[in-house]
Formats: sequence, C-alpha cells, structure tokens
Amino acid sequence: MPKLMGVDIPGKKQVRYALRYIHGIGPARSDEVLGACKIDLAKKADDLTQDEIHAITQYIQGKYRVEGDLRREVSQNIRRLISIGTYRGLRHKRNLPVRGQRTRTNARTRKGAKRTQAASPAANRSTK
Repeated sequence: MPKLMGVDIPGKKQVRYALRYIHGIGPARSDEVLGACKIDLAKKADDLTQDEIHAITQYIQGKYRVEGDLRREVSQNIRRLISIGTYRGLRHKRNLPVRGQRTRTNARTRKGAKRTQAASPAANRSTK
C-alpha cells in the first residue's frame, strides 16, 4: 500500500482510481496528474516506483490544495458564512440543506432521523 500525501492508497487498484482516495482529487485531476507525470493510467499502485511516487507528490503539492489544507479551508469558509450571518451560514448553522432543496419532504440526510410530534390533547379526545 503506497502512501501519498499522508494517505494510504489501495495498492491493488489502478493508479488512476487509487489517487481518488486523496481528498481533493477526483477523476479529472487524477488523470491530469498522471498525464503530467507521464505515468500509465492502467498501472497498479503497488507497481509505482519511488521516483514516480515522488513525482506525483511534488506535482500535487505544487499545484493543488488537498487533504488537511483543503478541509481546513472549507471549514473556515463555512465558519465565515456563519459569522457574517448570511442565509447560507444560517442554513449551515441549523444543519439544513444549503443549496435550495426542499425540506417539507426529503432532506432526511441533513435533518437526521424523523422525530414524531406529540399529538395535541384535543386530537386525542373521542367524540361520543
């Protein structure tokens, strides 16, 4: 299991897919990094030489913000939105969908498990 940017990437997978285990690198970036470092896309991660691993690491560090730096930047952006009181910041603070999705139905991932409301006393009385 090679280690890139502090992340153990799966050695049995092709490098183009293994690089995606690094936070901040997706399909397009993975292919771009490997193209710039002149590494075969179909090569297995275990088959990478130390020189290739060093080349990939240098390219990613020089060009992109990944892993801890990226996570820190995103959380700082969210904290900034909350502190200045924007609508998006309030949605983050209340743990509701931020990008305009409906919440009357759906949004269970963001809102959490369904909480049932206690019925009002008037609704419990039976009419005779």
